Amino acid sequence: MNAASPAPRRARVRAPELIGKGGWLNTGGKNVTLADLRGKCVVVDFWTFCCVNCLHVLDELRELEEKHRDTVVVIGVHSPKFVHEAEHAAVVDAVERYGVHHPVLDDPELATWKQYAVRAWPTLVVIDPEGYVVAQHAGEGHVHAIERLVAELEAEHAAKGTLRRGDGPYLPPEPAATRLRFPGKALRLPSGNLLVSDTTRHRLVELEPDGETVVRAIGSGERGYADGAAPRFSEPQGLALLPSGEVAVADTVNHAVRAVDLGTGSVTTLAGTGRQWWQGSPASGPGREVDLSSPWDVAWFDGRLWIAMAGVHQLWTYDPETDTVAAAAGTTNEGLLDGPAEEAWFAQPSGLAAADGRLWIADSETSALRWLEPGAGPGQRARVHTAVGTGLFDFGHRDGPAGEALLQHPLGVTALPDGSVAVSDTYNHALRRYDPATGTVTTLATDLREPSDAVVDGEEIVVVESARHRLTRLRLPDEAVRVPPVAHRTQRAATDVAPGTLSLDVVFRPPPGQKLDTRYGPATRLLVSATPPSLLTTGDGQGTDLTREVTLSADGPREGVLHVSAMAASCDDDGSVEYPACHVHQQDWGVPIRLTESGVRRLPLILAGMDEGDAGP
Repeated sequence: MNAASPAPRRARVRAPELIGKGGWLNTGGKNVTLADLRGKCVVVDFWTFCCVNCLHVLDELRELEEKHRDTVVVIGVHSPKFVHEAEHAAVVDAVERYGVHHPVLDDPELATWKQYAVRAWPTLVVIDPEGYVVAQHAGEGHVHAIERLVAELEAEHAAKGTLRRGDGPYLPPEPAATRLRFPGKALRLPSGNLLVSDTTRHRLVELEPDGETVVRAIGSGERGYADGAAPRFSEPQGLALLPSGEVAVADTVNHAVRAVDLGTGSVTTLAGTGRQWWQGSPASGPGREVDLSSPWDVAWFDGRLWIAMAGVHQLWTYDPETDTVAAAAGTTNEGLLDGPAEEAWFAQPSGLAAADGRLWIADSETSALRWLEPGAGPGQRARVHTAVGTGLFDFGHRDGPAGEALLQHPLGVTALPDGSVAVSDTYNHALRRYDPATGTVTTLATDLREPSDAVVDGEEIVVVESARHRLTRLRLPDEAVRVPPVAHRTQRAATDVAPGTLSLDVVFRPPPGQKLDTRYGPATRLLVSATPPSLLTTGDGQGTDLTREVTLSADGPREGVLHVSAMAASCDDDGSVEYPACHVHQQDWGVPIRLTESGVRRLPLILAGMDEGDAGP
């Protein structure tokens, strides 16, 4: 848009102030107000550090921040799901861990979240240079649309004289000197040494058995994607020894699985293209031709390399004999649902361990320990089971019978010699134990700091204390640690809805210069379900209309969660271009609801744009 063009007509809603009890990070200790940001295009990113989709958006924003650094200010508003995420020190760690290079407001009580009526992680809100909200987007894949909007805002406000160029309020913290920095996973090598993914420094580090003496580093230490003798990684996580003697690496932010030759230190790519997988992309094929999405851990099991595909809530496999990958378990819907592997639901599977014919899974967002068992014979389907955990919103630290026990966002699982498994119970700062023989959960150790993995070494266990930047060696105790039981629910308040008919409206407005892509069929998809299922009488299932009427049972449960998954595809609206650029916008919502006669009868969920009911004068 040039300066002479008329300004586009947009809804004008005054942006609420940015407030949070935890204060500001990356500003040199200064508070930031909307008045300080006047004259800038502001992108407010509501995120929480447990959420892999939020981490995807952080990566998407990097290019926007760099390209428009003198006109755009990105503000992160950290809005916790888990109790641990409300701790200020944990937010400080997360900002460094994930390379957040913009100001962050720590909002542990969700004050700003509520003021902006946010319903999902991640959500992006665009504020124009005059302090008005002009767009809202939930989920991933929206940065291209935001960049178009920013270009329009820059031109419009430059013409009006309301655009202010120059540096924003970001001030980087002082770097810390430690041997490791937020290590993710570890592997005991045949030599007895330990290989550690030094995640925040984008490399692997081999240590002597003492866990401290550095033998060598593999990787340049700079974020990137390069094979060969001078490899680069981007926030690597899981490690697994392959039958070939190589080590497989879950190269998380590169959306790839790499292999390291331990003799030479040279790296090759087994699977992934460096691009993130989106709905509609192939879910099987030659390893280096299929996109992946935030692989977080890897394990050799049942003749294949299994991949915890945290970014799409699935398990995939890589077969070195055929050099192919394939989705093996999970539907991409986020939640906890057992059954045949291809019908199961996961929520950011982040840890894997194989033992005694089972593949154990740390399913982080459901605070669950799951396992997969392969089919017993030809034609028999693999099945998924849950040992500990109930769903997306219940968590805590409680030992006892597995059906009553609680975890809090575990990231790792380790097979123990006696047939039990150790769980790196990350947000409880504990190492837990599940015994399949007795069906009970106990605590092995506390006072760890965000343990993310552990490996057995003789009669000891080596724990990756990610937030203490070290490996900690413990003797496996004979007796459990006694811990007072604690149970929590997510801090998100339930939405009061009336029983009977509820109108679900997913709001989607194509970005400027784009239209819905209907060349190959419907451009939108909506999937609705509920926990418990009896909450819905009608309206569940999949369809193509983004508006749907569902019926909430008046005689059933009074509380539950509506699960809504929406997708929309848009393409550039330019008839002169034979192959227009196309984009997928998608988001999953888990909306806690409570049935009351005075509750609402319409539930708007914004995928992209502004809800008509939000438009102000």
